[in-house]
Amino acid sequence: MLKTVKDVKVMDNYELLLMFDNGEERIFDMKPYLDKGIYKSLRDVKLFNTARVSFDSVEWSNCADIDPEFLYIKSVMVSDNKTKTD
Repeated sequence: MLKTVKDVKVMDNYELLLMFDNGEERIFDMKPYLDKGIYKSLRDVKLFNTARVSFDSVEWSNCADIDPEFLYIKSVMVSDNKTKTD
């Protein structure tokens, strides 16, 4: 089943906190993609901070976007990523 992004919050260190339509909160690390194509310009923190939900995924003000399924597959659940050392 297709996953859709319902909310996005920009975090420190080029990470995104994503809320999916199935209720899962997941963290996506954008750093590995900041040297590729249109995503290079997102190294500018001010531009990176323009992330917003557009249709069912994430888009920035430079029109860069990412497939929601890719975001889901490459992200980690918040409970898996946090609270291990808390």
